Amino acid sequence: MRESAPDAPSEAERALRRGFHLQAFEDALQIEEGASPRTIEAYRRDVIRCAAQMRAMGITQAKDITPAALREFVYHLKDLGLAGSSIRRNISALRTWFRIMVAEGLVTTDPTERLDSPQRWRTLPEVLSVDEVTRLLAAPGLDERLAFRDRAMLELAYGAGLRVSEWIGMSVKDVMLEDSLVRVLGKGNKERLVPIGRSAIGAVAVYLRELRPVLERGGGKGILFLNGRGAPLSRMGAWKLVRKYVGMAGIEKPVSPHTLRHSFATHLLEGGADLRAVQEMLGHADIATTQIYTHVDREYLRSVHRQFHPRA
Repeated sequence: MRESAPDAPSEAERALRRGFHLQAFEDALQIEEGASPRTIEAYRRDVIRCAAQMRAMGITQAKDITPAALREFVYHLKDLGLAGSSIRRNISALRTWFRIMVAEGLVTTDPTERLDSPQRWRTLPEVLSVDEVTRLLAAPGLDERLAFRDRAMLELAYGAGLRVSEWIGMSVKDVMLEDSLVRVLGKGNKERLVPIGRSAIGAVAVYLRELRPVLERGGGKGILFLNGRGAPLSRMGAWKLVRKYVGMAGIEKPVSPHTLRHSFATHLLEGGADLRAVQEMLGHADIATTQIYTHVDREYLRSVHRQFHPRA
């Protein structure tokens, strides 16, 4: 029996390869760099993952990738649970990719020059202001069927400071509305309880009453947030929804689901919250991880000082 030919790449896949110069990258690795087949395959996989993530963020050309977008991608890798060694390999692949594209004249700048390795990386991606969060959470109008879900999703993600993997994996029984708590299964299967406020409680209650019973078709497995087909919402689906509402809210910063978590922590600290309490809510094993948010808080204090002090 003759083996069937592999499926031809879709137009979207061809556009991805063109826009991000993937063929030129693979050719240069093999011919000019003399890389081993194993290295080529690993780098190809890493770069394709980055290109796909850039496209989900609304970037369709390699020349439009910014240092901020790459930092968002590395935070995405961290949120996936990749080890530091795997993240370093991804960064190495990205640096090789851009070095080749610059040498070939395919792009003019190299945004990886400002991309630190995970050990040194202590800067945060963009954090939303309180006004921007308010606009984002109000963006899902209730004239669309799925808007109840989307508003509940955004309110819960920001209201509890959740990782995207935590809120797309949350089950209905993890939401304890009467106690104003959600049960979160974090990294390393560590469980924590996080308080939620009135806005999140109200949005989730409306979603559970008005929409989720309609979406549930037996394939939801008890998961809280379902897509239009009744299956659990995927990570990429969550990315696309956040990007959609960021655009509707008129926010021009690069925003990912993780930005809501960063904003949650920063706003708590700006309001005077205890660092250890924020650590507990975020599920950080080491308080040093939480302390990166104090840098943002210091910048906020400096901006207030510059704005209001008579001799600033």
